[in-house]
Amino acid sequence: MAGLQKVAVVTGAGTGVGKAVALALMREGYAAALAGRRTEKLKETASEGGSTGAKSIIVPTDVSDPQSVKSLFARTKEAFGRLDLLFNNAGIGAPAVPLEELPYETWQKVVATNLTGMFLCTQEAINIMKAQDPRGGRIINNGSISAHAPRPRSVAYTATKHAVTGLTKSTSLDCRSYNIACGQIDIGNAATPLTERMVQGQGVMQADGRMAMEPRMQADEVGRAVVYMASLPLDTNVLFMTVMANLMPFVGRG
Repeated sequence: MAGLQKVAVVTGAGTGVGKAVALALMREGYAAALAGRRTEKLKETASEGGSTGAKSIIVPTDVSDPQSVKSLFARTKEAFGRLDLLFNNAGIGAPAVPLEELPYETWQKVVATNLTGMFLCTQEAINIMKAQDPRGGRIINNGSISAHAPRPRSVAYTATKHAVTGLTKSTSLDCRSYNIACGQIDIGNAATPLTERMVQGQGVMQADGRMAMEPRMQADEVGRAVVYMASLPLDTNVLFMTVMANLMPFVGRG
């Protein structure tokens, strides 16, 4: 790999964790394909990353659409010639309603983005990584603390994030012969637009039905963690890593 440009695809790269990870990778010298639904947000990430001298392309992408995903990876290969890292990050939530009241269409949309989208991106990444020279690469999935424990009224998000763990394990096992490593980062309360509600008003619902504010951590710390996972040689893998706000109510009973 000496002398070769390292290349990453980051989904959901326009805001939050995806943006933080994309910028961290670009600071480490990666060229990046920045994927997401909002072109203007992707341009902001590209502009900030470009100040480090890193190369990037902007690829508006709907990960729930197979053709959109195929286009993302085709454009990445065309622009950079190879792929060393996929950060599978794009995801959505659903309104916090009782489980029995969640509309079928909402359930389907969350599954299509959080699980099927990650599967589609994984397939395309594998097809590039196993055929390139040098062979191989790394896939890192954003699992979330919700891959371990649910919040109240989060059945669609929680179910998909638990399923991501199965995808991570299957990918790790099935791709050994291709020199592709797959791991998962489970993030707790990174300070992003999606977690603003945790520190506003009454905060968020707890397991016992109380409302409470919750501590958050800087999203840049997730970027540092992903850079570490990505820095390992392909004969070494972090299968699961949990990065969380130390004071968030996850470890104890509640």
